[in-house]
Amino acid sequence: MPSTTRIDAATERSQLVREALEMARQAHAGQLRNGSGGMPYIQHPLTVAELLAGQGCSETVLAAGLLHDVVEESEIEVEEIRLRFGDGVADLVAALTDAEEIESYRRRKDVHRADVEAAGRDALTIYAADKLANIRALRRVYADEGEAVGAELKAPLDVKVVVWEADLDLLARQAPELPFLAELETELRLMRADRRAAAPGRDT
Repeated sequence: MPSTTRIDAATERSQLVREALEMARQAHAGQLRNGSGGMPYIQHPLTVAELLAGQGCSETVLAAGLLHDVVEESEIEVEEIRLRFGDGVADLVAALTDAEEIESYRRRKDVHRADVEAAGRDALTIYAADKLANIRALRRVYADEGEAVGAELKAPLDVKVVVWEADLDLLARQAPELPFLAELETELRLMRADRRAAAPGRDT
């Protein structure tokens, strides 16, 4: 379980962050994260928020990082977030929420990427932290389960890697100074190497 020392400190300083964490805990109660080896879902937004806190991000960004999956994964709507946390948090969460009505995974991620790009620097920062947390978590599970972990995911691993590469291209183009960019590039390269090692000859 990742350390959340900075988020613990942030909740002590900020009522906004404290209430966002409480909503996230309630929204994700009992949920497990796909492709995580059985990790409680709440650990993912906590990891994302901890990465953001490590970069000194504002309480608005920390709150949005904690809440970035609640609309997709619970009955909570963006307008409820707006009423409780204000426009800044709600607009970031809206930008970071997949358009689930789009059936094609690749198309849905293209639209999602465009929404994040239009939302600006804070959304891109959360997006980068989210992708870094996702790839790190998947690499840990891949070390134990190999390609079998793909059965737990919403898309095949080959597609996931292609989408992550497009995410990295967006971030490098729009915000090359982002603190997570180098780590994200490294983790993606290592993910490709892990898969090649597991299946020699794989062109990934």
